[in-house]
Amino acid sequence: MTVSRLLLYACAPLSAVVLGACASTVSTSAFKGGEQTVAQTVANLQTDATASEPKKICADDLAASVVSRLGGSAHCEAAIKTQLAEIDSMEVSVKSIHIAADQTSATAEVKSIHEGKGKLQKLSLVKEAGKWKISGL
Repeated sequence: MTVSRLLLYACAPLSAVVLGACASTVSTSAFKGGEQTVAQTVANLQTDATASEPKKICADDLAASVVSRLGGSAHCEAAIKTQLAEIDSMEVSVKSIHIAADQTSATAEVKSIHEGKGKLQKLSLVKEAGKWKISGL
């Protein structure tokens, strides 16, 4: 597997959400309780992407497994910085959230619009040290 392919695979969890970094803030008001906390994780990622904060994205928003696949914090930050530089302006919204019965994983159905085309994707999250983190797409 080439380095660029590895980066693409490892950054895949960000695709739907980070690509919305230039759009308006993700709304969390439609969700309550644990679901609101998951939606807030998506909103936090968008905020950090909008502010071009790869260090915060890698430390606060992504699961340890994603950071590890990227080769650690420094490589994660470099990969995210590169990806942020290539983002088109898009809108992102969280359509639905499902939290697993054991409260350790969740999925968020995220809709992104790019060049006039809508796409629904499922974003995977895991709970690490009591916080939701993005783990896959």
